[in-house]
Amino acid sequence: TSEVYGTPAALPIIETHPLNAQSPYAASKVAADQLALSYHRSFDVPVTVLRPFNTYGPRQSTRAVIPTILTQLMQGRREIQLGRLDTRRDLTFVTDTVDGFVRAATHEEAIGKVTQLGTLTSPSIQDIFDAACRALGVEAKATLDPRRLRPDQSEVLVLESDPKQAKALLGWTSTMTLEAGLR
Repeated sequence: TSEVYGTPAALPIIETHPLNAQSPYAASKVAADQLALSYHRSFDVPVTVLRPFNTYGPRQSTRAVIPTILTQLMQGRREIQLGRLDTRRDLTFVTDTVDGFVRAATHEEAIGKVTQLGTLTSPSIQDIFDAACRALGVEAKATLDPRRLRPDQSEVLVLESDPKQAKALLGWTSTMTLEAGLR
């Protein structure tokens, strides 16, 4: 997960960016990555670490922001309550993420490496909301629900991947645009 980087020192984020977990979730992912890589270094276990940025698409948990937006809009709601609207995320459609995993599993050059899957874009939650409204052909308003806010210390405002290594190593690029994925 891209959450391992925490608040980035520079954008776009590259694979060598320092790890800076800001939440227990992110810390558990840092630990898993490092444990897997230690097995590669110590015992030559063929390990590849993929760091997909935010994956979205069919059958995604309804707790995530995109299903939250789409579900409420499709139910006819025209005022949708969300958390921060300025948070920005690099979003990859699930079929593109799966393609990245398949490529990583079939490219020996990826063994022992960390590779990101992302799009080099980071729309805000407001941008995502607006794109969802366009995709569904509805007019609606996003409002702030304080109950949906993360603690300030754990909130990462921008996650944006530099997917150059995925392209060079795996021949992978994201093909689905946000609007097409939302449709």
